[in-house]
Amino acid sequence: MLSRLLPLLAVPLLIGSTGVASTAQTCRFLQPIGGTGSPIVAKSVGAGRIFGKTNWNTDFIVDQPYSSFKFFFTANSSDANATYPVEAFMKFTDGSNLQVVNESMNPPIGRGRMFGPFPAIPGKQASQMNFKVGASNDPGALGFSYRISVQGCN
Repeated sequence: MLSRLLPLLAVPLLIGSTGVASTAQTCRFLQPIGGTGSPIVAKSVGAGRIFGKTNWNTDFIVDQPYSSFKFFFTANSSDANATYPVEAFMKFTDGSNLQVVNESMNPPIGRGRMFGPFPAIPGKQASQMNFKVGASNDPGALGFSYRISVQGCN
């Protein structure tokens, strides 16, 4: 039975591969605010501070309208017993924001993860995409290093 269905299942794949029945999405990396020119940011989780800023938040500038956004996260180091809170937000020109990711992760080293795509919100203009990777109350998470980036797509 399966052998008779395989030719029928291949037809949509062939149509999609010729470009006739599909539309390609174009994505572009967003630049981090205050970055060094690279769209990929590498950081390490530091301890929380009573005064001053932590390095947990990274904002990426949205320089044109996009129909969707993708967030990318890769662990450079990891403690097998620690968890890392990962959050992502869409920020808008009216000062509001929308949380699109809220997970506690224990990622394997070198393994990437994509969150999204998240569609643009009708009637709102995105101004920044924000990634927040913290140490929460887990002492094993301190020193955890990672890479993050964000893409805007049309």
